[in-house]
Amino acid sequence: MGNVARVETALMAKDRPHPNPSPKGEGLSSNGFTLVELMVALFIFALLAAAGVALLSFGVRAQAAATQRLEDTADLRRFSTLLAGDIAQTLPRVARAPDGQPLRAFTGNDGQSNPLVLGYVRGGWTNPDGLARAGIQRIDVTLAEGRLTRTAYPMVDGSAAPAGIVLADRVETLTMRYRDRKGEWRPRWDNALLDSLPAAVEMTVKRTGEPPLVLAFVAGPAYP
Repeated sequence: MGNVARVETALMAKDRPHPNPSPKGEGLSSNGFTLVELMVALFIFALLAAAGVALLSFGVRAQAAATQRLEDTADLRRFSTLLAGDIAQTLPRVARAPDGQPLRAFTGNDGQSNPLVLGYVRGGWTNPDGLARAGIQRIDVTLAEGRLTRTAYPMVDGSAAPAGIVLADRVETLTMRYRDRKGEWRPRWDNALLDSLPAAVEMTVKRTGEPPLVLAFVAGPAYP
């Protein structure tokens, strides 16, 4: 009987779980990540985050560049449209400076040697308010410190220059040409006749960071 009791006790002891199982023991469950797995996961997350930030930054820069380009294009269109309307309505009307000296109906410089690029009198000045003024207007186009400015005088004769509006900024170089009735181009319009007008005007504008832009305008009735 004693032997039987000892055998049963041994069998029960064999079936009872060990109080301190070995880490490598059978039946061990793993509920976490190892250090290597954690480092790999963090590395992959860092790569995805860096790619996301780079993509977002590229999108923001592209949008800003596109917006700036659209604004520049709109400015150039307004500038060219305004000058085209001006020059197409030039008149052979001699004006007078505040000191009484006569001014050419159309003054055209080369765009480099003189701040005054263009000076002319134009018609078609609409008067929706019915003010007591003429329907013609004296205009100066000047270039100073990289800004092309249009100044419209309140009166054709004897009026001081008011503040103008900027047609284009960041202008690096400006080149002008004028075509006469014979089809010849000249760098300046300084005809001996004060009321003479060119047949056409060509303006080449080079702005910072942009290719040269060539604009051609048809002038009012051509005079010798």
